Amino acid sequence: MISITLFSQSKAGRDQLLARLKTAKEDSNKVNILIAIGKSYEEENKTTAEKYYLLAGTLGKKIGYNNGMQDFYAFYLDLYAHQGKPESALPIAKEAVAWFQENKDSLGLAKAIMNIGTVYLQAGDYENAAANFEKGRALFAKLGNTFFEGQIYDRMQLLATDMHQYKKGVEYGLKAVRKLENQNRPQPLSYAYHNLAYNYLKLGQFPEARKNFDKALSYAVKSNEKPVELMGTLNIAYIYLLEGNLDKAKSFADKGLDLSKQFGSEEGMSHAYWGIGEIYLNKKDYKTAEKYGDSANVLIKKNNFREQKLRQLLFQSKLAYAMQNPEKGNEYSKDYEAFRDSLLNENLQKITTDFEKKYESAQKDSQIKEQAAKLKNRSLLNYIFAAMVAAILLIAFLIYRNLKHRHTIQKQKITELETEKQLAATEAVLRGEEQERSRLAKDLHDGLGGMLSGVKLSFSAMKENLIMTSENAEAFERSIHQLDNSIREMRRVAHNMLPENLLKYGLDNALREFCIELGRTTSLETSYQSIDMEHQPFSQEISVTGYRVVQELANNVLKHSGAKHLLVQAHFSDEEKMLHITVEDDGKGFEEVILSSSEGIGWKNIRNRVQFVKGKIDLNSGIGKGTSVLIEIPV
Repeated sequence: MISITLFSQSKAGRDQLLARLKTAKEDSNKVNILIAIGKSYEEENKTTAEKYYLLAGTLGKKIGYNNGMQDFYAFYLDLYAHQGKPESALPIAKEAVAWFQENKDSLGLAKAIMNIGTVYLQAGDYENAAANFEKGRALFAKLGNTFFEGQIYDRMQLLATDMHQYKKGVEYGLKAVRKLENQNRPQPLSYAYHNLAYNYLKLGQFPEARKNFDKALSYAVKSNEKPVELMGTLNIAYIYLLEGNLDKAKSFADKGLDLSKQFGSEEGMSHAYWGIGEIYLNKKDYKTAEKYGDSANVLIKKNNFREQKLRQLLFQSKLAYAMQNPEKGNEYSKDYEAFRDSLLNENLQKITTDFEKKYESAQKDSQIKEQAAKLKNRSLLNYIFAAMVAAILLIAFLIYRNLKHRHTIQKQKITELETEKQLAATEAVLRGEEQERSRLAKDLHDGLGGMLSGVKLSFSAMKENLIMTSENAEAFERSIHQLDNSIREMRRVAHNMLPENLLKYGLDNALREFCIELGRTTSLETSYQSIDMEHQPFSQEISVTGYRVVQELANNVLKHSGAKHLLVQAHFSDEEKMLHITVEDDGKGFEEVILSSSEGIGWKNIRNRVQFVKGKIDLNSGIGKGTSVLIEIPV
């Protein structure tokens, strides 16, 4: 995915600009010259580019040149983005908002808000990015600025893509191209159509994706946007590869390779080499496929292209098995699984780190408030004691009341400590349970899964080289079929223990997939309904708790209720800041008093999990009336 830059400036004519700078007066023209020089240095020397941008910003502030300040903040923030420092750009983005508010520049303010949304997007803070994009879009609409309204819709499209909400991405992308088509500006249109095509591609709508990539290419050629032309060409090759049209795929992949070499893009070259290798693998020309795969490997190792490395390991595994080298295929397959898990662990570590930072920040705020409250209490006590010097009886009464109050506070502190101790014990148990689930899931998937997959591929390769009687062939096919079933069952078990969807796409997607799988693999007709859940990035603890509680309740329904229908509902109330989860079945039900004397650990686990996140449970059941469980978790 290629991010959008509002402006473009080549380094051609830099000498003339530097010559003009020497004689330029301290006015708006000099600001424009400084920005143009900075832009010309961006690709080759970002430090020099930053120097000229800062000179432009200083002069722009001095003379109150709002248009120049708009360009300064846009280019300066874009420079930080290309350096991979979105967090460092946030104070500058906020400074831009304050500047244009103070100078009552509505257009500059709208652009600054759009840029601050972009900074949040690059930092992975999707909630704040969405809020600022919508605020900026409303301002552009109010100003009647169709061009920048189209630009911000395109950034909202990128946000939806990053959140894997590709249908939403298409919706924003269509709005973006409609707005930009009227402006007759090919450069931003090339990016908008490319991003729209990418969303269609992720949805599996290949004809629409190809049509929009073609439009992106046509506008890229008009505006000489080589990155869009390169990525569009390679993506079209990829679509033809997925459709099995190998000749068309080869034609576009070769063109993409030529463009990559012209543009000097080693990332594009590695994409092209991989694609051509896949084409020859599908044509069963394994030697040629290996040659292109080796070329891709050289570039991937040189530049540490991590996502491409994952894809390349899978390609090498398939190629080794195809070349009748199952030992090498197993080795690449294990490397692929290990590297994929390492990427997943890095993502989990980031989520955990972010959560810990938020927790530490909240803890510091709580300590500050507590200290302020203590200081206030001490001042109040000093005032009271000073005022009671003249009345001994009143002093004695107040001392008695104060001692009693302290005794009550001490009791409250003891109660709080006991509660914290119970919560800590519960947390340790739950974390241990999740860690054990994770370990078992990985052992199943990485160990047993890898071996079974290797055995299957070896059998499949052997089948082509063996001459068997029809009875033996049928028995051989049955064995492979049974092996397939074993692999699927193993993956199902591993997925239930560590659902990747929960970690990657959030609670809503994980619950939906769980209900679909439950309905598919059991006789229980399962329905899932969600309200206002799609855009809610719950914390990891709340997500895991919600998922495990639904999983445990569903298991109870399967084991004990005899129900035919199961309904799972999830609703996030923004006003209450509350997550509501309801699990209902039409089974035989039971008397609620039974739970108080039950020795099973299932209900205790559910209750402990909910209490750990400070939630509440409401159970409704009766003989012959089914069961309904409502869980409320504050967010």
